[in-house]
Amino acid sequence: MGKTKIAVLVSGGGTNLQALIDSVASGVLQSGEIALVLSGNRDAYALERAAKAGIATEIVVKKECADQADFEQKIIAALKKYGIELIVLAGFMNILSADFTERYPERIINVHPSLIPSFCGKGFYGLRVHEAALEYGVKVTGATVHFVNEIPDGGRIIAQKAVEIQAGDTPEILQKRVMEQAEWILLPQAVETVSAAMMKGETV
Repeated sequence: MGKTKIAVLVSGGGTNLQALIDSVASGVLQSGEIALVLSGNRDAYALERAAKAGIATEIVVKKECADQADFEQKIIAALKKYGIELIVLAGFMNILSADFTERYPERIINVHPSLIPSFCGKGFYGLRVHEAALEYGVKVTGATVHFVNEIPDGGRIIAQKAVEIQAGDTPEILQKRVMEQAEWILLPQAVETVSAAMMKGETV
């Protein structure tokens, strides 16, 4: 049985992609192979990270497609081309429809920069999540890795890691701490857990 073939969907800098690439080298990610990096943005730095690591890349830009269905069909075609079994959303800035997510039940993973169910759902992405946590005055935030379904941030939770909020935190400082202390650690571990289970035909 070969390793679980993984596609990482990106739109920007690809720091979570880099954490996954590094986790292959460090031995954290052993049961999965990053077979494809698919970007929704032609200028994403994540594409350079993929090229440096020798990973195949594809680009599907939503505004160049006829509609959502056309956009998703092009993504599905790319996933089929590389035999992808598991999809990781790593800063992918496009919402995927229920039609898409239903094709891959518990085969799509996302990392969200808060402890779900706090500060999640529609409109909560990027710095907005950290702004909301600071505005609310919570003492602890963190990251959640979860399966993706038709509800934004609504799928089953795989893993969570808490990060303390410190005096003087700005959204930018907090974002960096959550990435370093939670996202970059949690995502590779969760991808390994799911990849290993898929190889054995088990559920997580």
